[in-house]
Amino acid sequence: MNDQALAELRARVQQELDQKTKPAGALGGIDALAMAVALAQETERPHGLPATALIFAADHGVSRDGVSAYPREVTAQMALNFVGGGAAVCTFARAAGADVQVYDVGVDCEAFNVEGIHAVKVARGTANIRTAPAMTESECASALEIGQQALVDAVNAGARVVAIGEMGIGNTTSASALLAALLSIPANEAVGPGTGVHGDALAGKVRAVEDALARLEGGESPRELLRQLGGLEIAAMVGVCLAAPEHRCVVVVDGFISSIAALYAVRIDPRVEKQLIWGHHSSEPGHALVLKAAHATPLLNLQLRLGEGSGAVLAFPLLNAACTMLREMATFGSAGVSDREAASTEGADEVAR
Repeated sequence: MNDQALAELRARVQQELDQKTKPAGALGGIDALAMAVALAQETERPHGLPATALIFAADHGVSRDGVSAYPREVTAQMALNFVGGGAAVCTFARAAGADVQVYDVGVDCEAFNVEGIHAVKVARGTANIRTAPAMTESECASALEIGQQALVDAVNAGARVVAIGEMGIGNTTSASALLAALLSIPANEAVGPGTGVHGDALAGKVRAVEDALARLEGGESPRELLRQLGGLEIAAMVGVCLAAPEHRCVVVVDGFISSIAALYAVRIDPRVEKQLIWGHHSSEPGHALVLKAAHATPLLNLQLRLGEGSGAVLAFPLLNAACTMLREMATFGSAGVSDREAASTEGADEVAR
């Protein structure tokens, strides 16, 4: 849909919202959310369901340098927890009537022989970003393609909305490096506690990002920064976002790490921006910087910092409510209710008489 067609769609949806049986603007952000989903899906009758959470798991070479409070093995263990339905995002998805799909893009283990995990491993984790590019060109391209295909598969299965989530010990270090490089800010402004590192461990995490940034020549494209500093799961989430415009699919963005992926996708292809709904404001310090750079207003602020897509899935019911309102809420005309303009006109007639 070209810009003119989108502008015409926006006008029609706004007219519909203005005619609902409520004072103009009384639903505030719900009106704005309904509009955003309508524009993303390019329809006057948007839908918040079916919805699917796409979770990508991968390991990071830098995790061996003590940048996380948890051991590397947790990535594989949590992937199994996802398919077992025991993770927070799984419970939230069940409550929201949503599906969960789990992808092993780069977990440092032998291939999972478990039903429910998409076996699309590109490599057993990335290289250590302190000393080498995270991915080869081929690995980065493969991870992007995996994310794009995941979006296509979800849409083909009926999804109108997807959330992007991740699991990867060490991935807040990678996300912090991506943030610092893209916004040209110091490492200590981009790095936060992640899984809960403090003191010397946090200082070590800052040094790891500083070392990674020192390898760069400057002037790299967002795509090259992704290859140099990103994770396989982060690249896959970028791929999901890049595929969304063509398939008119809404992508609900989770916290810090998935927001970095979304921001990079927008910098690679600006068309992605209208497909994005920002699910929540993470308590990870760098997330505020990402949201500012993206000019984004998240739906929720619950002080979450779990990842997994958990905050994005919590936003699913709001999307569904907003879409249902736009499709089903009566207008003044259909309900036989006088609107403010009609009341004003009647009053003027009475005065004239």
